[in-house]
Amino acid sequence: MLTLGSGAALVFLIVTTPIAFIAAFNDLKRMKLPNAVVLTLAAAYVVVAPFVLPFEQYLWGFTHGVALYVVGIFLFLFAGVGAGDGKFAAAMAMFIPLADAGAVLMLFAAFLLGAFAAHRAMRAIPALRRATPDWVSWGHAKFPMGLALTGTMVSYFALAAFL
Repeated sequence: MLTLGSGAALVFLIVTTPIAFIAAFNDLKRMKLPNAVVLTLAAAYVVVAPFVLPFEQYLWGFTHGVALYVVGIFLFLFAGVGAGDGKFAAAMAMFIPLADAGAVLMLFAAFLLGAFAAHRAMRAIPALRRATPDWVSWGHAKFPMGLALTGTMVSYFALAAFL
C-alpha cells in the first residue's frame, strides 16, 4: 500500500507528467537531461507540495532530494550513471515519502528492464530510425535512463492516485 495520499498523487501526476515526458524526449533525442528540466521538476515540488502535503512531509522531501543527489554524484563518479539522471532522480525523490521508497525502487527496476528492452528493440527497426534520424540514443552505447525514470514517476503517481 502506498502512503502518498490520492489527492496529492493526482495533483503531482497532473503537474509532473509533462515535465517527465519532456525529460524522456530530451534523453532519447540528445542523451541529456537538461538542468532546466530538473529545476522545473524541483520548482514544481517547491510550489505545489506545500498545498497538498503535510508540512513535515513537505520538509522531509528536501532531505530526500539532497540524499539522492549525493547518491547520484557517487553513481556519476564511480558507476557511469549520467549526471542528469542523478539530478532528475534527486528531484523525483522530493515527491516520494520514505515509506514508499521500496515500492518506487521495484517500479524503477521493472521500468528499467522494460524501457531498456523496448529501446533496444525500437532502435533495431529501420523505419523508426529513419523517422527519428537525429536521435542520439539510437546509436549510443549507453541507455537513456530518463525513459525509465519518467515511467517510474508517472506510474507511481498514477498508482497512488487511483488505487
